[in-house]
Amino acid sequence: MAQGSESELMDRIAVLGPALLRVLESLERAQRHLHPPMIAQLQTAMAPAGEQLAEAIASFERVSPPPALPDFSQQMLTASRAAHAAVSLFGESGEPEMAIVRVLGAMRAHCRAQEALFPLRRILPPVNRFFFEAHARDRLAELDPDAPTGAAVGLHNASNQLDARGGFSLYVPESYDGARAWPLVVALHGGSGHGADFLWTWLREARSRQFLLLAPTARGATWSFNGPDLDAGALRSMVAFVCESWKVDPNRVLLTGLSDGATYSLVCGLQPDMPFSALAPLSGVLHPANFANGNMDRAAGRRIYLVHGALDWMFPVQIARAAAQELEKAGADLVFREIEDLSHTYARDENARILDWFLA
Repeated sequence: MAQGSESELMDRIAVLGPALLRVLESLERAQRHLHPPMIAQLQTAMAPAGEQLAEAIASFERVSPPPALPDFSQQMLTASRAAHAAVSLFGESGEPEMAIVRVLGAMRAHCRAQEALFPLRRILPPVNRFFFEAHARDRLAELDPDAPTGAAVGLHNASNQLDARGGFSLYVPESYDGARAWPLVVALHGGSGHGADFLWTWLREARSRQFLLLAPTARGATWSFNGPDLDAGALRSMVAFVCESWKVDPNRVLLTGLSDGATYSLVCGLQPDMPFSALAPLSGVLHPANFANGNMDRAAGRRIYLVHGALDWMFPVQIARAAAQELEKAGADLVFREIEDLSHTYARDENARILDWFLA
């Protein structure tokens, strides 16, 4: 391997960076349109971006970084290799019944790639723009200032390593200065998921729209909507910690979640003395526990934004339609969004609509 100069490194970054971002964007599109009958089509659409990234990684690896930039180069490689692992896993053939397992592995690798890339955003402006919504990409100096105020901003993890349960990940935008009270979004992962992964589903919006983002991890394999409730007290304590440590608007605390996280957002969010002012469950169910524990009585007047896909193969959309009827009957202030092309996956493009509704 030849020793490279800084200019040679930058030339290779100019190839590797765009190839990496294309793969991350293609993985995001694939996740949004993930539906078992569509997997082969999604694999075909993603393959060219994966091949370009593989070539860019190989070129980058042929020249060792100059002495001043080894950490930067290694971080780029870590992010790129994780993204390539994701697209490779997604594209693997094999037993049909294992396709979902491979896809879930690909989505976890996608999160690892974002996790490795995010610290490089201040060095590479295109990376910084990637982690903003389109409408905010001309406000980098304002939303990601050179000199943070001294507040504890950025990514925080509390006992939330990938092999741990019951902790949380927290993101405080770099533009936070404590001068005003900020909204808080609490986002619950799906079954067998993890808060450190689910955080990336909302980080771009948190940076762009200036709210704090809390992504807890369930204590068990999933949220405790069956049997003893192990998670409600922990969520209450996590929110209390965030409110004590940062300035949070208590009237703008949203609880949202995907699948099991959506189901639990209703079971937990409608309980008495919970700190949530609005609920936004996506692709979940209205669990029978809500009728047994008095939640339906407490649903009157509660702001709820219910999202479900017409193609959902795990929880058919008829279940969501019935849930919407029950919540309306209970007097909830309900928005029900049935999305024609959504399967049982995360509707990332719905985040903006949820936030427009929540922050209105």
